[in-house]
Amino acid sequence: MTGGRYEVTGTDRPGHPTKRAAGGREGSATEPTAGFRGNIGTPYTTPVTGQTERASYLGMPDVRPPRMGFFTDTSVCIGCKACEVACKEWNEVPADVGPSGSGSTDMADLDLLGMSYDNSGALGASTWRHVAFVEAPPRDPAAGDVRWLMASDVCKHCTHAACLDVCPTGALMRTEFETVYVQPDICNGCGYCVPACPYGVIDIRPGDGRAFKCTLCYDRTKDGLTPACAQACPTESIQYGPLDELRERADRRLAQLQEAGVAGAQLYGRDPDDGVGGDGAFFLLLDEPEVYGLPPDPVVTTRDLPGMWKRAAAAAAGLAVAVAAAFIGGRR
Repeated sequence: MTGGRYEVTGTDRPGHPTKRAAGGREGSATEPTAGFRGNIGTPYTTPVTGQTERASYLGMPDVRPPRMGFFTDTSVCIGCKACEVACKEWNEVPADVGPSGSGSTDMADLDLLGMSYDNSGALGASTWRHVAFVEAPPRDPAAGDVRWLMASDVCKHCTHAACLDVCPTGALMRTEFETVYVQPDICNGCGYCVPACPYGVIDIRPGDGRAFKCTLCYDRTKDGLTPACAQACPTESIQYGPLDELRERADRRLAQLQEAGVAGAQLYGRDPDDGVGGDGAFFLLLDEPEVYGLPPDPVVTTRDLPGMWKRAAAAAAGLAVAVAAAFIGGRR
């Protein structure tokens, strides 16, 4: 985009940040800034009106960054779990072995889930990226006994985030990139966010008492770096960039697979008009969402709260009127 706001400045190596041009924050940049593009070497946009530092965004910026997110193409996921390892290493997330993810490092406490090659089981307070190994029946019996479906799951960073709605302390916040971030120093461990999430992502960490989930590597993205999981993904199954660009890329990829005759290929969380307003982290699946353990039609759980409060207020007002009338009638 031109006209003094953003301009396309070039390409870079897949997943690798490049340096800002010399000359500081003023004027046109000659080299791209990694935080404003996808991670697969496509052209991306860079602010050209100054106001490129995070502090400027948190004030009254002339230019806001685009909404950033993930597009996970499960058709090229090989189940290597590099994203899980990179996430844990960068964010210093504790081990999730042991009873209920207690973080025990004693091999005697290791949970053997018995779920194929899936050693982490599901997303949780100590598993911010989870690579699922789904053993599905083959569509063609002649193709073998099992059809492997692998997918790297993560927090969806919903447009309408119920966890953020119900947080009483403000520990859950919306960043300048429109991602949902947990501030652990403010979280009081009330747990209201846990049942509020329609995907079952956020959870309380045993032994700590606070809620944790994917931050979309906010400490990296605010400095123009690619999140650790996308940086580590060897097949570029996990792609990071401006959400609008990712949606266009996903549409093209879906059309390519459908043209190739891949049955069941579909986008999940891409629609801005779905029950959560679209996800900031969405997926290309090769089967129905339920096969991957995802809800088929997620809805923000706080959707009906305004109506519920109105009805509760009306009931309370009616009760107050009835009590007052009884009191006045009794005095007569």
